[in-house]
Amino acid sequence: MAIDSSTSNGSKGKPSGSSGSPSSGTRRARRVRMTGAERREQLLDIGRTLFAERGYEGTSVEEIAAKAGVSKPVVYEHFGGKEGLYAVVVDREMRQLLDMVTGALTAGHPRELLEQAAFALLDYIETFTDGFRILVRDSPVAQSTGTFASLISDIATQVEDILGLEFKARGFDPKLAPLYAQALVGMVALTGQWWVDARKPKKAEVAAHLVNLAWHGLGNLEPKPRLIGHRKN
Repeated sequence: MAIDSSTSNGSKGKPSGSSGSPSSGTRRARRVRMTGAERREQLLDIGRTLFAERGYEGTSVEEIAAKAGVSKPVVYEHFGGKEGLYAVVVDREMRQLLDMVTGALTAGHPRELLEQAAFALLDYIETFTDGFRILVRDSPVAQSTGTFASLISDIATQVEDILGLEFKARGFDPKLAPLYAQALVGMVALTGQWWVDARKPKKAEVAAHLVNLAWHGLGNLEPKPRLIGHRKN
């Protein structure tokens, strides 16, 4: 006759619901151990949320570790500290935005290209709001790259080539394309900083107004603009 494991080893007659029984409802749940890659992604997600809410200075390694349920050394092991974690978060957001902008520029007509660029930035703000909030905040002093200004410059470089071709076709000096690219991208980016909180009017309407200002301004450009005020230098 088979022996019931619940009554063996001197526990004969012990009620099946008592402590230590395999069927007891008080058994501890096994803690699932994350892989190194999974832990890294978890820390990045937590850091991204905290940096967006509180900024770099307002976020501590202690809080990141606590929210992840790990000790501080685990954060240092993966990123070398808060600045290392922040740098990876910023780099990812910059790549995401640049990819969205460059991938959106597919049309042939310059006005539609402007619309696509405006929509790409507004799409990013709408979908990756935390990431945008991080990018527009000041980077830590020791961080030499990853500022919002450097990001705007990178995006403007993508637009610069498009404007250069358009300027050449219209008889304007293509050497001025970098200046106009910075102006156009900066206009859209600063409007985006306002829109991230306002969220009014709707995205399509914001894009339409941005393109309206940019296109009709470009459409009436003077080949050699002149100042009408008294100041000349």
